[in-house]
Amino acid sequence: MSWSAWIELIASGLITGSIYALVALGLNLQYGLMRILNIAHGEFLMVGAFLTWMVHTQFGLSPLLMLPVSFGVLLVVGLVVHWLCFRRLTATSPNLDIFEARGLMVAFGLMFLVQNLVSYVWGGDLRGYDYLTEPVRLVGTQFAANKLLVFALSLVFAGALIVLLRMTLLGKGVRALMQSPIGAQLVGIDTKRLHPLMFGIGLGLSGIAGSLLSMAYTISPSMGEPYTVTALIVITLGGFGSMGGALAGGLLLGVIEAIGMHFTNPSLKALLSYIVFISVLLLRPEGLFARKGRKA
Repeated sequence: MSWSAWIELIASGLITGSIYALVALGLNLQYGLMRILNIAHGEFLMVGAFLTWMVHTQFGLSPLLMLPVSFGVLLVVGLVVHWLCFRRLTATSPNLDIFEARGLMVAFGLMFLVQNLVSYVWGGDLRGYDYLTEPVRLVGTQFAANKLLVFALSLVFAGALIVLLRMTLLGKGVRALMQSPIGAQLVGIDTKRLHPLMFGIGLGLSGIAGSLLSMAYTISPSMGEPYTVTALIVITLGGFGSMGGALAGGLLLGVIEAIGMHFTNPSLKALLSYIVFISVLLLRPEGLFARKGRKA
């Protein structure tokens, strides 16, 4: 392989990995803070993608303008879902283990509910639209402009969340809750307000990821579940609760998949991901990038 082919291959993996990272960050925020393993997370990504597709194709609105709209809509949906489902589970579960088990069952129900609702409203066909498909030449290779935009914006939003968690008072409260929930509550951090807000922000990030995906790839009502599974693999790579690890893990997994599929077979993409997943669980269960005692 020539050096330009290697650059194109790695760049393709980084573009895909940036979306993985953005989805994983939202899921990691929910699990790391509230111990909600929201396996319906990818379905809300799919909702963001379909909202962007519908508004762009029917009203001609730029997909870029849908990014804040998708974030806002999914944030509100997250607040409602948390209030209707997980708030009550928190109050009625006698301990954390039972809460996690019940939360997982609720998330299963949400996954099928959202998937079937979208299928009913928009049908089960593949959807897509052309947006910034012209090629851009960089370092001797060509890339579609929409995919470069997806990569750049994914990193911007992922970086914004990490900065929020590390540099603001709100972020310090979230990190304190991740590290010691009881200690954080003793110093006055209000979990009744922080939990639903962070759950909503997590879903808002999935909405942004869906909008970005719709700019460069076809979408369908079944697209969410694979992204949830991939997000779980990314979180395992980076370490549960580690936001920087989720970003690095997403980019790494994208590159591994791209190189692996090039030298093997594209149909083995899922197999490659699961091999990485199992290997990390067995050899470094705390994650490749997480340092003990430190999150985010």
